[in-house]
Amino acid sequence: MDKRKPYLAVILVQSIYAGMFLLSKAAFDGGMNNFVFVFYRQAAATVFLIPLALFFEWKTAPPLSFMTFCKIFMLSLCGITLSLDIYGVALIYTSATLAAATTNCLPVITFFLAVLLRMEVLRLKTTPGIAKIVGILICLAGALTLAFYKGPHMKLFCLHHLFEHHHSQNLQRRTSSGDTWIKGCFLMLISNSFWGLWLVLQGRVLKSYPSKLLFTALQCFLSTIQSFAIAIALERDPYEWRLGWNVRLLAVAYCGIMVTGVTFYLQAWVIEKKGPVFLAMSTPLNLIFTIFCSAFLLCEIISLGSVLGGLLLIGGLYSVLWGKTREQRMLDENCLPAPVDKECTEIQVVTA
Repeated sequence: MDKRKPYLAVILVQSIYAGMFLLSKAAFDGGMNNFVFVFYRQAAATVFLIPLALFFEWKTAPPLSFMTFCKIFMLSLCGITLSLDIYGVALIYTSATLAAATTNCLPVITFFLAVLLRMEVLRLKTTPGIAKIVGILICLAGALTLAFYKGPHMKLFCLHHLFEHHHSQNLQRRTSSGDTWIKGCFLMLISNSFWGLWLVLQGRVLKSYPSKLLFTALQCFLSTIQSFAIAIALERDPYEWRLGWNVRLLAVAYCGIMVTGVTFYLQAWVIEKKGPVFLAMSTPLNLIFTIFCSAFLLCEIISLGSVLGGLLLIGGLYSVLWGKTREQRMLDENCLPAPVDKECTEIQVVTA
């Protein structure tokens, strides 16, 4: 059962992210400022996590050095604050499904960053190494298929259009524009680049500060301060800061507690157990969840391209996971030289 826990954790993480795409898009379409939204979700996560962190890990936590604090501050700024702010702008320009699709560039970004930062081994002339490369290429092909190929449309059974009262006409005008679509994709790529860097560097920071819950709570607290400074500088209208009993409050609570709170902790745990590329390669799952939730709950029409792209992403995911599993088995049998440690200081690209 212990061996299955990382797999169950990444499935839970990606299903929570799918809900984030849907609710965030609904809140932005309802007129909520995306910078204010990021501040509220980080504040909600901080309020949720700090009591838990103090209760469970305060007595056992190692001392926090100034250098480690600075690393966590920069990690919060790049991987959370800037990533979420840029993501919010991009999501306004695009759709929930497209946002989920573009995050599938994350495995490619994370893989190369992990290799460059000496945290992954690339053995180009072994079967596991080839499987990793092929899997990443298949994932990329799936993401491109979802983005650029539509094909015939299929209307699935619709339960209820949850957000039918939002500004759908304005949304259609924005997303139908080629310029805004290109801007949205470009911003999503930048956001995912920050996110990938955050995933990779977490492993190194956790080495010097292994208290995962306190580490996550501190990141959320610092991100709250950072996002407030950005939001107050860009949005001075008090009306835009109001929350009511509507989808805005639901999105803030969900993203703050479930996404920023629960998943950030789970991600830190998975990275410690399996490494950053393992986590990043699970991102195709949130696209599959988003496509079907959009169809059933938002009455969106699914295209053949979405189905084909989803199948490619799943195939790429399992190709890489097979490669990692096979590589570990060969290491256990002493058929391969030992891999670089996740915190190693030497890059290793093995070609023979």
